[in-house]
Amino acid sequence: MRELVALAGTTALVVHQVIRRYQPYTPFQHASFLVLVPALLSSALAPSPLGTRGPIGTLLIVFPLYVSSLGILVIAYRLSPFHPLSRYPGPVVARISKFWMAALSLSGDQHKYIKSLHERYGDVVRTGPNELSVRDPSAASVILGSPGLPKGTHFYGRMLEYKPRMMIAIHDHDEHARRRRPWLRGLSPAAVKGYNAFIAQRSAQMCNALEEQSGVVRLDEWVNYFAYDFMTDMAFGGGSELLSGQGKDNFWAILDGNMRMATVFGHLPWLGILLGYVPAVVAPVTALIDRCAEFARARVKRGSSKPDLFHYLSGEDDPSRPPASEYQLIDDGILAMVAGADTTSSAMTSIFACLLSHPETYNRLQAEVDKYYPPGEDPLDSRHHKEMSYLNAVINEGLRLFPPVPGGTQRMVPADGQGTAINGLLYFPPGTHLWVHTWSLHRDPRNFYPEPEGFWPDRWLLADNDSLRSKVALPGGVSVAEFKHNGSAFTAFSQGPMNCVGRALAMQEMSTLLCSLLQRFEVRTAPEGAVDGQLGGLYDMGRYEDEYQDFFVTARASVPVVLQVRQGKHA
Repeated sequence: MRELVALAGTTALVVHQVIRRYQPYTPFQHASFLVLVPALLSSALAPSPLGTRGPIGTLLIVFPLYVSSLGILVIAYRLSPFHPLSRYPGPVVARISKFWMAALSLSGDQHKYIKSLHERYGDVVRTGPNELSVRDPSAASVILGSPGLPKGTHFYGRMLEYKPRMMIAIHDHDEHARRRRPWLRGLSPAAVKGYNAFIAQRSAQMCNALEEQSGVVRLDEWVNYFAYDFMTDMAFGGGSELLSGQGKDNFWAILDGNMRMATVFGHLPWLGILLGYVPAVVAPVTALIDRCAEFARARVKRGSSKPDLFHYLSGEDDPSRPPASEYQLIDDGILAMVAGADTTSSAMTSIFACLLSHPETYNRLQAEVDKYYPPGEDPLDSRHHKEMSYLNAVINEGLRLFPPVPGGTQRMVPADGQGTAINGLLYFPPGTHLWVHTWSLHRDPRNFYPEPEGFWPDRWLLADNDSLRSKVALPGGVSVAEFKHNGSAFTAFSQGPMNCVGRALAMQEMSTLLCSLLQRFEVRTAPEGAVDGQLGGLYDMGRYEDEYQDFFVTARASVPVVLQVRQGKHA
């Protein structure tokens, strides 16, 4: 038995070195290390005195010895000072296994938990055996900026497949850049200008539909309808009519059903890949793929009278380029719907929650809307948006406080590279997974002060205006010298060559909808959402933040309101 223990332990030691070096992800690789190796070892021992129990009997002894030895070696190494990330602090359970973060992510509070880790341990926290969360803006510019680090492996688990084809998940820099080109053409300033008609049509439709409502209105649901209808217009030339009440699309239910488990598998990509072969597990992902496939096929059959995003993604804008495959168009469609509809809906819902909890900010923004869009002026015309400094400040502050992707996106130091050094102080070895944690960066008082945890749009107006800063009384009696605004720490749209390609479109969409709603309506908090239980009372911001959940994209609290058409303000 001592000889068997020694042999199993030695074999486990060799296998551990291979696993540590190559980081296997596929089911075949895992089966090879966990099943094939002990089976071959047992077969080799069968003719020897150590195999007197026969192949099966020997395997029943060797397998638990081998697996337990491998487990002990893995845990000991991950906790040892010899691990490349040993210098970085973090919870012991997180250093041992990603199962800890996977289990914790089920609650939707992982963004708050990671922020608490940064407050406890510092700017770089070990959140997994080979993973770090980073809260340092200077490190963010290296990790995300040009040329930046490639994407990590969490999308392997999210999409339940090894090396998914979706553009946002592509690891290789050159391949990512190639797939990004049609998106850049489809979301260029000229193209976005062409989408203004889609935005205007859906904004007007939403306002008209809301005017017909009575009693309490779930504004968050209507924002969902708007974002989804617009995105189907912009991406596929139409196909959804949720705002009109005729649509019966269950996209949001499909998305909600998928994202919670996708977040878990994002922490355990190897498990996601393995379970991707189980039909019951992949059902939510399949439903999402099928829905976007329907849109893509309908768009091909229907064509379009004016350019939409599909026009560029499919290569219709340049027949000399090879046409995109159906699989690529479906993947791009999923990305457009999730990254376009859900993130914009999240941001708009959060902005209204903030405005309703800060009446003075609401009134000030509405006054700016009235200035640029008085009665008779078309609020669907975007020509004044750049001049509306407070509108842009409100949007940026909403995105800072409630980023639609609270955790950011995972990056990875190439396993075959030299590692990444930052400012001579930080070193991330090859194979390290990194998260620039947006929620923590945005709420760090070293980056945004005063009110790092509060909604204060003025910070964006004062950031580049020293003279204005000296004339304004800062909250809490804070002096001008204490004011902090670090623009490089604002990563709501990420940074660098893999940033959010749809930033300009999202800002246009949010600006138009805000101007349209505030010009036409007085929006008041309904009793069920108000802190004092009275119509028009302050919206319960604490409840909204408590229910703001991170599943890569977000789950949000409801925003119940009562709407009144403004007298003399109807355009």
